[in-house]
Amino acid sequence: MTKKQKKSLVRIIISFVVLVAEMIFFKVSGLDIGVWELAFFLIPYLIIGYDILRKAVLGIIHLQFFDESFLMTVATIGAFATGEYAEGTAVMLFYQVGELFQSCAVSKSRKSISELMDIRPDYANIEDESGNLVQVDPEEVAVGTVITVKAGEKIPLDGTVVSGSSTVDTSALTGESVPRDVCEGGEVISGCVNLTGVLKIKVSKEFGQSTVSKILELVENSQEKKSKSENFISKFARVYTPAVVVGALILAIIPPLVTDMDFGKWVYRAMTFLVISCPCALVISIPLSFFSGIGGASKVGVLIKGGNYLEALASTEVVVFDKTGTLTKGSFNVTAIHTDKMNEAELLETATLAECYSDHPISLSLKRAYGKKCDSSRVEKVDEIAGHGVKAIIDGRTVLAGNMKLMKAENIEGAHECHRAGTAVHVAVDGIYMGHIIISDELKDGAKEAMEKLRAIGVCKTVMLTGDDHRVGEQCAKALGIDEYHAELLPADKVDCVEKLLAEKSPKKSLIFVGDGINDAPVLTRADIGIAMGAMGSDAAIEAADVVLMDDDPRKIPLAIKISEKTAAIVRENIIFALGVKLLTLVLGALGIANMWAAVFADVGVSVIAILNAMRAMSVKE
Repeated sequence: MTKKQKKSLVRIIISFVVLVAEMIFFKVSGLDIGVWELAFFLIPYLIIGYDILRKAVLGIIHLQFFDESFLMTVATIGAFATGEYAEGTAVMLFYQVGELFQSCAVSKSRKSISELMDIRPDYANIEDESGNLVQVDPEEVAVGTVITVKAGEKIPLDGTVVSGSSTVDTSALTGESVPRDVCEGGEVISGCVNLTGVLKIKVSKEFGQSTVSKILELVENSQEKKSKSENFISKFARVYTPAVVVGALILAIIPPLVTDMDFGKWVYRAMTFLVISCPCALVISIPLSFFSGIGGASKVGVLIKGGNYLEALASTEVVVFDKTGTLTKGSFNVTAIHTDKMNEAELLETATLAECYSDHPISLSLKRAYGKKCDSSRVEKVDEIAGHGVKAIIDGRTVLAGNMKLMKAENIEGAHECHRAGTAVHVAVDGIYMGHIIISDELKDGAKEAMEKLRAIGVCKTVMLTGDDHRVGEQCAKALGIDEYHAELLPADKVDCVEKLLAEKSPKKSLIFVGDGINDAPVLTRADIGIAMGAMGSDAAIEAADVVLMDDDPRKIPLAIKISEKTAAIVRENIIFALGVKLLTLVLGALGIANMWAAVFADVGVSVIAILNAMRAMSVKE
């Protein structure tokens, strides 16, 4: 909790204790001490409501007084004016409880993106006159400077490799599922992680123009364009508040002037009118409905960061997915072994031995599939060919293991591309092609079922955006039954795609984006609703998102939409019921038929019924 929230909680507790104690005292004692009773009840009222009263006064001063603060002030003062001291205090108390719950629901799960989205490299290594590496601020590095990036470090600036070779993890920025090999002459972008070798990079862009800076800028701009639904009560108050206040004034002044009836009687009716008009049922039940829906969603591992996002989920028309880590597991495994001259076990063993000295993710995937300890004594010599693969002497035979570039460079006949999508490790022994092994990402359990459920609940379109190549993207989209896909995208390209989809969708409908990486943060904030994977997703994506799936299960997306639809239905029911009873009782009160007891029922009774109905949102069926 923030300091403000803790202070509010203390006020709520103190006010509640004092109010209950006073109600019990006056009920048991039967005392009727007039103005002193008012003074006693003013204590908890002012403790809990002084800030609302202050806002209402400031609103009046600035001629912007038709808001919920003014509404609550008028309603509670009306209750006090008619002698319903406990009622007036309780209404203000319940209102503040709802405000606290809403504040906590948002602030606990969402912090500043700028604080946690730390993809900005802290330093850049440059050589001094003595040849020693010195760490400097990336913003101080000029274009044309040669920087050194060691294994495990982030690449601080965009540039061209002038010396060295390595494997670079670009998944945080591009969404590419497989780390990329770079060598002399290759282009690298800031924010990527250098995995294996030492690279010397000639800087091509100053830090302000680098890829990492552009992504941070995208997040900021996207955040500004984020569409948010206005709070219902604020909208309602702009019409309801002036209507009931004016109605009460008319009721108190006009009839006595045109009839012979007692002025005090019409003032009493006007005060009754104000008590009836107290929006307690709406003020409490509507936020409570959303909070109950949020609570119900949390039970099944879906964290929704506010009632406005829950409300927007109910009108979902388009769902856009990132691929790697969202629809796929984000871990690379051997998915196929295609042999020509040796059996599958021998091919896998040969490839694993050739890669036994490498920590490349592809090598690690081979070792996992092999499942045994590599006998490195069988390997006499290993030459790593940057961007191609490895050449090794195993059991006295020359073994090649790598991509098609390696096979072509060594003039290996019979080598051919695989029809399956993924990274292929081709193997040749003594110049003879033996086959290839496919390493790829696997679809998440339940991803296909999630697409089917989305269609079943009325989602019109599903789209997949990925940094992978088109073959991988196409295969994944077909396997899952996704309507549309776009591949080989950078973060800015993803934002552009989402912008187009936002322009195409129906005006009153929502677009959801689901992602898990830092590269997804700009898109998550630009979409109407951003959903992040909480178990494996990056901190930046989780903080940028409006909804978080705590177990990374895509099947929770249609479930979250169903919860929102149920919650929206409950809210509609409460609005219709509360307003219907209120309007009826208001008319009866104006005519003098409804007394203060009817006013109390129209307020408290309706509130209780609406609250009980709101609690149904807590019940979730998967």
